[in-house]
Amino acid sequence: MTRRHFSMLRDFHLADWFTLANAFCGTGAVFAAMRFLQEGGALDNSRRDLLIGMALIPLAFVFDALDGRIARWRKVASTLGRELDSLADVISFGVAPAALGYACGLQGGWDWVILSYFVGCGVSRLARYNVTAETLADGGDKVKYFEGTPIPTSLAIVMVLAVAAWGGHIGASLWLGVWTLGPWQLHPLALLYALSGSLMISKTLRIPKP
Repeated sequence: MTRRHFSMLRDFHLADWFTLANAFCGTGAVFAAMRFLQEGGALDNSRRDLLIGMALIPLAFVFDALDGRIARWRKVASTLGRELDSLADVISFGVAPAALGYACGLQGGWDWVILSYFVGCGVSRLARYNVTAETLADGGDKVKYFEGTPIPTSLAIVMVLAVAAWGGHIGASLWLGVWTLGPWQLHPLALLYALSGSLMISKTLRIPKP
């Protein structure tokens, strides 16, 4: 391979590598959910895989927090870094929590709709932030507040799932049971995803950015 193939990697700053670590953790969580389902979702070994996948989301959160701090410390914030951060967040705090929820038993038709809605809200939230970041900064170098909750708040849902998985309350034993509404099933626990997604796309909720 020629040097030209590595030209993009040379453009990465230190903060960008932490962002990639965030994406790596999110991808690992998705694979852990897939492995759990592949193993049948009942064996202790497969449940351990699921718990490991859930543990990767807090780690992704740490990397997500560090990349911003490092970028500000080194004063190397860039459009590339911001876009990279958004893409990593979609994986780690959007797709991965949805995949983990599905693996835990949110597999009814209405659950699929809600999980897809949650991911869509996360994508929309990040796109809106990127488009309006300069306006929200009000002429400064830093955004002063978030419109809607940041997508990493989905970590709270993963922690709830981790407690449920640790206690064996997944699959048919999932907390709050299951309802049949029309042609599909709905697990009430999936409503946590609906709430989280709705808060992310709220325009009236403003949260000061640390």
